[in-house]
Amino acid sequence: MKRLIIVVCALFAISLGAAAQSPSKPLDSAQGKRFGIGTPATPEQIAALDIDVRPDGSGLPAGSGTARDGAGVYAQKCAACHGANGEGGPADVLVGAEPKNSAPFGPEYERWRGTRPDVPFTIGNYWPYATTLFDYLRRAMPATAPGSLTADETYALVAWLLSKNEIIAESDTMNRETLPRVRMPARSRFVPDNRRGGAEVK
Repeated sequence: MKRLIIVVCALFAISLGAAAQSPSKPLDSAQGKRFGIGTPATPEQIAALDIDVRPDGSGLPAGSGTARDGAGVYAQKCAACHGANGEGGPADVLVGAEPKNSAPFGPEYERWRGTRPDVPFTIGNYWPYATTLFDYLRRAMPATAPGSLTADETYALVAWLLSKNEIIAESDTMNRETLPRVRMPARSRFVPDNRRGGAEVK
């Protein structure tokens, strides 16, 4: 019985070795078989999804809008969740410029806050780039119909939100040239993490 077990184990080991040495065939190759599902994405389908906007403004589309244009868009498509003036509701607070000289957290903030109520993170005190605000709104809002905003509507909404947060004037026009030039109050509060393998934290 013991000899039989040894023989079986030896045969099993030999078969494993042979399998490991045999070249594997990719599923999608001349020798293999395709799954037979799906179709290659067309250039038009890829372009419809390739809408990301970078912090430097790369990817911003043509179009424009002002805060005055955005007021109606906001009232129709955003206020039900975020409040009539961005003060929050079922969804997050969007408007709030305080604190102006520190992040809304940490020791400096606590000294500023004193006995004041805690403030929420908002576009005015925490968002580092106006361009990525455009990216997020166009891609994900409104929650009931994400991706449905036109470029003009998105520029107008961004302008309205920036104006409400005291970052631009109500009459300022936002477009692919002007939006990247907007300096957000929180920009300097975001820095590259250049720590290298030790306890040093900046």
